[in-house]
Amino acid sequence: MTLTVRVISPDKTVWDSEADEVILPSTTGQLGVLSGHAPMLTALDIGVMRVRANKSAGWQAIALLGGFAEVDQDEVTILVNSAERGDKINLEEARTAFNTAQSGLNQVSADDRKAQFQANQAFKRARARFQAAGGSV
Repeated sequence: MTLTVRVISPDKTVWDSEADEVILPSTTGQLGVLSGHAPMLTALDIGVMRVRANKSAGWQAIALLGGFAEVDQDEVTILVNSAERGDKINLEEARTAFNTAQSGLNQVSADDRKAQFQANQAFKRARARFQAAGGSV
């Protein structure tokens, strides 16, 4: 049996296909979903979702920028603020953005909580895009 997986952002459907397995970046850690999974609803963190369409094909990476996932009767519906398929991301641009975000995170004052939060979110977004594009951190 397979899963029907849909990744939907406000402006487009990023993924809508059958899959054998999905790994989601939930707020409590990585979460694997196979067919027959119990119904659930979970919050998603900024990170990389991995989808294996079939055993002979490799894993597809999708950068997710926060949202929710619902699993019910072999259907996985993922509603996100934004998402981008890894094969559509330019690796060198993602690497540059990641390095810039990492530098920005290191330069934020420890006293400025708002700036720390914003820099951390920018870092997580850049890291997710870089990893989805095939970069390693």
